[in-house]
Amino acid sequence: MSEKNSNINWFPGHMRKALNEVSEKLKYVDIVFETVDARIPISSRNPELDSLVSKKPRIVVLNKADLADEKVTSDWLSYYKEQGIKAIAIDASHKKGLDKLRSMAVDACSDVLAKSEAKGRIGRPVRAMVVGVPNSGKSTLINGLCNRKIAVTGDMPGVTRDFKWARTDGQLELMDMPGVLWPRLGTPRNQLVLTLTGAVKVEVVDVVEVAFAGMKLIEKLYPDDFYARYKLAPYGSDEYIEDDYERFEEAARKMGCILSGGRINDERFAKLLIDDFRSIRIARISLETPNQPE
Repeated sequence: MSEKNSNINWFPGHMRKALNEVSEKLKYVDIVFETVDARIPISSRNPELDSLVSKKPRIVVLNKADLADEKVTSDWLSYYKEQGIKAIAIDASHKKGLDKLRSMAVDACSDVLAKSEAKGRIGRPVRAMVVGVPNSGKSTLINGLCNRKIAVTGDMPGVTRDFKWARTDGQLELMDMPGVLWPRLGTPRNQLVLTLTGAVKVEVVDVVEVAFAGMKLIEKLYPDDFYARYKLAPYGSDEYIEDDYERFEEAARKMGCILSGGRINDERFAKLLIDDFRSIRIARISLETPNQPE
């Protein structure tokens, strides 16, 4: 991301308030569900949450697994297991993996439930706080667990504002918290993948710059799928276009993003490429792996 964009106020007041609320409300819950985007498990985890929720059982919920590379997601689950972290991959939009998440939560809180039962509180629900960065699927997860629309959902990051409780059909009671980013979004690569996946609004960055950088990253990770989608000659062939921006423009031309006089409509193609990525028209793509390359 450019110098200009790196100075954006990534951490508005409502996000600081949200972190403070997480800390204050932890005493009311038994366990924390931390939702992350399965495509970017590194960049979509807020490092400040680690210290905040360290004293509570936690399950890392790799949401949007239907959009991510299945092999890479499997690698992430193995990685978390090796680190002693409970984790699960789910597709909350289609309610896949939710039953297993319920079972994991009840099992993780078995001691708490046993103590409550010994005191005569039979059937006490497991109280879970749902936290994560904007657009990580928290609200969709809550709606899926409740089998009805409880939390506000939307494509724009930061829709959830105030915390609320929701009782599920099973043995869970959920507290939804606002999505929180952190003061500095890490490296330019972190900022790029957060924008590509929708955690950071495209409206506050240069969309052509994001798409151009995204193109190079996707081409590096999934070259065959990238060349097939945009009808480009592959790397190593005689027709391969060496210059990155010329390759970007050729892809735009192949997709019909042309203005009068034959000029390239780079903004239109930039938006199309980002939408292609998010809608898995290129492929099911994971942008981060456990052995994350620089």
